[in-house]
Amino acid sequence: MTEIAEEVETDAGTARVTWHEAEKPAFVLAVGHGAGGGIDARDLKALAAVLPAHGVTVALVEQPWRVAGKKVAPAPKTLDVGWRGLWPALAKPGLPVIAGGRSAGARVACRTARELGAVAVLALSFPLHPPGRPEKSRAGELLDAGVPTLVVQGANDPFGRPEEFPEGAHGLVEVPYGDHSFGVPKRAPVDQDQALKVVTDGVVEWIASLR
Repeated sequence: MTEIAEEVETDAGTARVTWHEAEKPAFVLAVGHGAGGGIDARDLKALAAVLPAHGVTVALVEQPWRVAGKKVAPAPKTLDVGWRGLWPALAKPGLPVIAGGRSAGARVACRTARELGAVAVLALSFPLHPPGRPEKSRAGELLDAGVPTLVVQGANDPFGRPEEFPEGAHGLVEVPYGDHSFGVPKRAPVDQDQALKVVTDGVVEWIASLR
């Protein structure tokens, strides 16, 4: 597996794509980070380590605000502008592109999937609502993605537990005892590596079903 970093100019500023290339890829999985972290999130690192062996090139996407060293993410519309500007670089290998992201990045992927021609959406820790505010639902973004969608959600995610999600519009993988970052308590009967394996196994199986 080779790893290559590439800077891409967008209307929202300079973004960065770190490619983890498969030898014989069938898909590109482009994954954006959340509003509070970067591409060093445990689930993104795990996917980049595991998926290339299964014929999936993983492109970890850093939004312009993050590349610029800012601490606070901009408005959703600006995130979408950055993602749109990146898309030609993501599509350049000529492979089907799965749009993905964690938390705020998952929302971006859902909002733009159809217009950009993504073949599917991977939503990691989709923030269904703000913590403690289930009435502020963002289910519409998820339901309107318009392409095959997989949600991977921690069982104890305060932004939306798996049982809160609407049925029928997407696949769902539940990470036992996982919080919003898929962290598990030390007292849990599964450890951190096992929790991440639930994530990677679920994504590998789902992508195989897209072939």
